[in-house]
Order: sequence, then structure tokens, then C-alpha cells
Amino acid sequence: MRIRTKGDRRRRIQRRQRKRIVGTSERPRLAVFRSLAHIYVQVIDDLAGRTLAAAASTEPSLKKTFSGAVRGGNRAGAEAIGQVIAGRLKEKGITRIVFDRGGNLYHGRVRAVADAARKAGLEF
Repeated sequence: MRIRTKGDRRRRIQRRQRKRIVGTSERPRLAVFRSLAHIYVQVIDDLAGRTLAAAASTEPSLKKTFSGAVRGGNRAGAEAIGQVIAGRLKEKGITRIVFDRGGNLYHGRVRAVADAARKAGLEF
């Protein structure tokens, strides 16, 4: 695959990572996808092929909690999503996960999601 765009580069890195990162029922995979305006997170059991929990900055229930400075396209919004997904996982009894940055750099909003999830009690 030739790298022509940033998207091509991200997909290539993502494929390389997914060879090593696998979610199981004991330690599901926390996958992060970010667009320019929003951030999406889902927890996946790859062996069963099921999504266990998900959160996104586009959810109407979460959009209501966002104030002026907090939105899906900035770090404050990413931290809010990290806390929400951690809460949803704790309700299901899941505390240990594997983090999948989805080919993005571990920096900015992706790191903010991970740090907020760790603060809320997830281990990875």
C-alpha cells in the first residue's frame, strides 16, 4: 500500500497494530476513532465479535452535558468521553482493557481519552 494521504498512513499503522492488539472477554479492546469534530469510543470483544459498550460525542445525552468550552473536537470533550466509557464499563463489571489508538498518535485527544479512563478506574 502506497502512502499518499494521512488517512492511508493511519490505516497502515492501524493494520500493523491490530496484528498484536486483540480484545478478549477478560480484556476487551478499547478502540478510539477521532474525526475533526467528534470522538468515538467502543469496547470490543474480538473473539466473540461483539461491541460491549460505546460512547460518542454525537450522542444527544452527552451533548447536553457539554458546556461552551467542552465539545467533541477538543481535549475537554475527549476527557468527558473517557469518563463516560469508564463508567459504562464499570457498570458491566469490566475494569481491565487493551487500548487501541486506531493508528493515531498517542497524543492530544486520544491521550486525553486514555488518561480520563485511567483516572475513572480502568486498568491498561
